[in-house]
Amino acid sequence: MRVLRWGENLPALAFLAAMTVFLVAPLLSLFAQAVVSPAGGLTGAVLLRFASAPGLKAAVRNTALLGVGVAAIVLPLAFATAYALERTRLPYRRVLAAVAGAPLLVPSLLPALALVYLFGRQGLLTPVFSGRTAYGWPGLLAADAFAAFPHALILLRTALSAADGRLYEQAALLGAGPWRTFWRITLPGARHGLVSAGVVVFSLTIADVGAPKVIGGGLNVVALEVYKAVLGRQDFPLGAAGALMLLAPSLLAVAIERLAARRQAALVSSGSTAYRPKPQRARDLGLGLLCGLVGFVIVGLLGVCQWAALVRLWPYDLGFTLQSYDFDRFDGGGWSAAIDSLLLGLGTAAFGVLAAFLGAYVAERTRAATPLRSAVAVLALAPASTPGLALGLAYILYFNDPSNPLHVLYGGFAILVAATVTHYYTVAHLTFVSAVKALDHEFEAAGRALGKSRLVVMARVIAPLSAPALVEVSVYLFVAATTTVSAVVFLYPPDVKLAAVAVLNMDDAGDSAPAAAMGTLILYMNLVARLVGLAARSRLARLAPS
Repeated sequence: MRVLRWGENLPALAFLAAMTVFLVAPLLSLFAQAVVSPAGGLTGAVLLRFASAPGLKAAVRNTALLGVGVAAIVLPLAFATAYALERTRLPYRRVLAAVAGAPLLVPSLLPALALVYLFGRQGLLTPVFSGRTAYGWPGLLAADAFAAFPHALILLRTALSAADGRLYEQAALLGAGPWRTFWRITLPGARHGLVSAGVVVFSLTIADVGAPKVIGGGLNVVALEVYKAVLGRQDFPLGAAGALMLLAPSLLAVAIERLAARRQAALVSSGSTAYRPKPQRARDLGLGLLCGLVGFVIVGLLGVCQWAALVRLWPYDLGFTLQSYDFDRFDGGGWSAAIDSLLLGLGTAAFGVLAAFLGAYVAERTRAATPLRSAVAVLALAPASTPGLALGLAYILYFNDPSNPLHVLYGGFAILVAATVTHYYTVAHLTFVSAVKALDHEFEAAGRALGKSRLVVMARVIAPLSAPALVEVSVYLFVAATTTVSAVVFLYPPDVKLAAVAVLNMDDAGDSAPAAAMGTLILYMNLVARLVGLAARSRLARLAPS
């Protein structure tokens, strides 16, 4: 019996060991770099040095205001858009949803570039505003809101898609009007989704380094302080102190989200009926106009980047040319950056799918001891609260130690894959958890009766039945790997160039048009990945038994 129990615990122990190596240990190294003295004792000297840095108080204040400000902009817009997509009968909802999700396909600094082309010092529309530019707060809020919007939209669509039609029928019978129904039923039901979306938007915004560099206009934030400390001055202890400052509010935000999750009641039960929205002309017209405006802004900003990448000299010579796509002429990466990003995307998708599927299987379909299962659940959620900038610096400190047996990974392509998989692991894990939870546990019982091992059942039954989720996670991880900057900006070796980082480097060098061209290339690469994913899911749907 004890041998059997050990065998059941082994997969969970293996998962915990992997998460310890690729998440816990690097973060402990980050903490040690900031608070442990060379003699081995605890010290606050580095934290005090960071806290006394010129302009830090302003950077902290700006970071907090930026995170809260972007959340205040994004949450109402994303909620209204999600409501339009899930709770109305608007036509062309699939097209609107695809357009609203387009910012996921580009690096976060691409919208900042578009705003510079429109409202920068030589912006096309700057004269319309009497020479006022978007540098500083206006551009930074707009760029980060553009980048964070689709993340909030996904969470809020999920929250609004779960509804019990009986509640709305009863509200109508009791004479409750649309507004009263919204405030008493719809909004409380979406409370957890709103909190989750706020946490995600805040965490993404405070860790972003691209938009502040491109359109911040000298406005300092903590992420930039970390970036300058590590890449500018090679001051890793100071960078570690700043990374801990980014990590702390993210952990607090996730703790708030977990508290909200425990207070959220189930919205759909076995006796629930599907909610079918009824047409309401005024509501549908207003939300339709809002969705049209959101889509116009998204397509407009991405279109400006494509336009700027094709003109000779913005805004003086708007004749078309492909010279900006001759990437080998510019410092920052060349065409090899696109190829390396493609390889990173494929590697992240392959290893990430395997890791997330196995982690979800361990969490939901093994009979490991309860404490081990709880630990698996906690560590699976931990990457969501870890800013990419902090994780990337933690990987340098941990894997660059020659005494570490895993030092061999440092300076190679493998560490980029490991960092990206770890950074985006939580969403992939939760997607597979939803998929494997829906499958009957009798599959394993039948396998034992037939003398088949759990591994055989997992490979031949559970994995094929989870194929739609596999496709979805593969595309998600591919797109995340090709657009991320913060998780890899400290890690890429000299012989590896990445397209998203190349956008940052080319803009730093003053080559804005090639930077826009590289950003649009990433967009088209990810559009192809999305289309391949849709084709694969369509094929799987046709093969599924009716």
